[in-house]
Amino acid sequence: MPREKSNISNAIQDKLEYLGLDLDKIPKILKKDEDLEYRISKTYRQNQHRQYRYIPIKDIQILLSPTNRLDDIEEKYKKSSPLADYLDNKTEENIIKYTTFLKMLNEFSIEEVEKIEKEQENLNKKIPFKVKYESNYLWQIYYSENTDKYFMIVSTEDTNCSAFFFLLKKQLEKKRAAKIFVPIKNVECSNTYLKKSELEDLENYLWLFTKNWPLVYEVYDKNDNLTIQIVGETEIYQKVKSQYKITLKNQEEAVKFYKLLKAMFILQTELASYFTFRTNISKNGEIEFYLEDNKIEYVDIAEWLKEQYRNGEERQKQTEDLIETSKEKLKQLKIEIAAQEYEYLAKEKQISTFLECKKTFFGRFKYYFKYSGKKNKSKKEQQHKEEIAEEIEEVEANLAIPTKKRRKSKYTIEELIELYKSIEAKEHELKNLVMDINSLKLKHKNMQKKIENAAAFIQEIDSHKKSIFEFWKYSNKDEMASLPEGEAEELNITKKITKTFDYQEDLEKFGKNMDELQRTVLNKDETDSVFITSTNILDLLNKIKINEFLPKDIENKLKEWKKEAIQEKTLTDEEFDIFGGTFQDSTKISKIKNKKHRELPKDRFNILEINKNTNQIGFKMTLEKIISSIKEAVSKVNTTEEIPVYKAVLDDKLDDRQINVFNINPEEEMQEAVKKNSKKINFYKVNLPQGSNAISFTNCIFYDNQNKTLPVGQDISTKILVDTSKLNLSLSSKSTFRILDFEDEKDDFSDVSVKTVNVFEFDA
Repeated sequence: MPREKSNISNAIQDKLEYLGLDLDKIPKILKKDEDLEYRISKTYRQNQHRQYRYIPIKDIQILLSPTNRLDDIEEKYKKSSPLADYLDNKTEENIIKYTTFLKMLNEFSIEEVEKIEKEQENLNKKIPFKVKYESNYLWQIYYSENTDKYFMIVSTEDTNCSAFFFLLKKQLEKKRAAKIFVPIKNVECSNTYLKKSELEDLENYLWLFTKNWPLVYEVYDKNDNLTIQIVGETEIYQKVKSQYKITLKNQEEAVKFYKLLKAMFILQTELASYFTFRTNISKNGEIEFYLEDNKIEYVDIAEWLKEQYRNGEERQKQTEDLIETSKEKLKQLKIEIAAQEYEYLAKEKQISTFLECKKTFFGRFKYYFKYSGKKNKSKKEQQHKEEIAEEIEEVEANLAIPTKKRRKSKYTIEELIELYKSIEAKEHELKNLVMDINSLKLKHKNMQKKIENAAAFIQEIDSHKKSIFEFWKYSNKDEMASLPEGEAEELNITKKITKTFDYQEDLEKFGKNMDELQRTVLNKDETDSVFITSTNILDLLNKIKINEFLPKDIENKLKEWKKEAIQEKTLTDEEFDIFGGTFQDSTKISKIKNKKHRELPKDRFNILEINKNTNQIGFKMTLEKIISSIKEAVSKVNTTEEIPVYKAVLDDKLDDRQINVFNINPEEEMQEAVKKNSKKINFYKVNLPQGSNAISFTNCIFYDNQNKTLPVGQDISTKILVDTSKLNLSLSSKSTFRILDFEDEKDDFSDVSVKTVNVFEFDA
């Protein structure tokens, strides 16, 4: 039985009018039921490379399925029916489907549809930087290769069907040529520019260099022109990351980019000790690759390979020269040690003979006359040295002499790898030679000491051989039974190796140590004063500190803070809060990173003594007192370990006359700087040695610990106040990188800018 309009609620009727749909007069376009002959790919993966394109609205056939959007495509397609079945209120078998459609009508939001419409209007103007957009997941659009048709499967169990009703509304409108920009699900790569395997390789290559998986899209514009668009994130400095986007407009660009990545990937995986590439951001937001300070581009790859090969040849020659020098040193040491061993054995034999002969009367006579007088053994020692040298030369003569290669004008990756593998082997040989030399040097030193000890012992014996009677007297003494050993091995003492601070791993421990220290040495006035540096009054504090302020600065800041005080709390006519910081609500439980406590945060207005009667003179005096208190506090606290800290300064230099607040977290410091309206950022890194004057913004800086329940640590801020005036800073390195910034991160169509960051690294 047909359903009368009177049976449809006013809300549904309003939505039907909004869509332009009359359920009693269904347009022919919605009755279309063409065979799609859709075949689901067996290789389909939900996370495969996605395809985006502009599709004419009139070409999309709509199917409805009593499933959920997350169900398997095979089930969704199997249970799907044409839209016409769900609009049929006359056929009995379609009544349930018709009721389902009415339910969907009742539940959909016009505001959500208008949001989709606005989004598609923006997409018709430009494709988002990240390609995907906020509501792209709502578009369940597929392509049948067999019939060259697009269709949308609408899951009736989904709570948000706004994309479906938007498409339905547009199909009922007269603008037949309109297009929408949507992702196409379950499609294989076109293989137009790169094969599927090559696109997968691109992902792996980029992961190696960026340590983040990229998103690779095939994107078709309104004229059906294809581009491969790759969106990802890469580390550009000290865990500071930036977004990037690569657009490959044709096959030539795609192949060149693929070959460049493949070449670098092979070199870095095969020869990681020699080739480690770093990334940067170009002026147009694309990714760049560098080896040290040299930019790597495919257009120069042949010349670059030639240059690297020549560098390798030079390195190989230097290594070979060092090997020859080391071999000569080793040879001389072996000869000298052989001579030492010969000399030592002779002395050892003499001492052993003496110790044996002294046991009998006739033995003493025998020794006395055998070793009396001077004996010249230099001829025998020289002969022994020559014999050892001849043996070493004979071994070296048997080694094959490598043939010299002819220089070429071009070199391949394979040849470069072969060369550096040879260099690696020679450097390993050199390393072993150096270890052998160091070992023989130690042996030489020990043998020298043994010889000296033996000579001293023999000299003592010989000093008593002036007469047979004096020698007998000496022989009867209880002397050493054996030769003393040489000196113990002396270790080369180098600079102490210290653990590199990693804020992600080590901040928790550092924060606890600093918080415990600061609670011990700082009083309430000092922690209050340091807390004030975390507010927007720091600029004025620095102007007063270096005496570069104007009365207007103090007046404006006081007005600003009074206005904030009115908004946040009621100002009274009292000159101060009679409760101060002592009044605590002991029943109130707060949390700092899931750690419970019963403390109240510091009140900046109380610390600055701001009330309705506060004037400029009183305000300035309070600020001067705070500056003095900060100086006193910083002199009391020393960092518990060596730590790097960071500070971003816009279009200016670091001023050590000021109260400088750094950040232990470089990512956070960079994010704050990037959001400010400046094209240029100076980024300072200072390697603070252990014991530097600095106050970390730990929990005790932000809370008054009256109830002694405040958790120990640095859980609120990663900032640290450093007295740079007491540091002897020396510039250790200078570099530049670029970072990409979105005007509004939450807006898919936000404008993108690239900012230049100059990095200055200092050792203190």
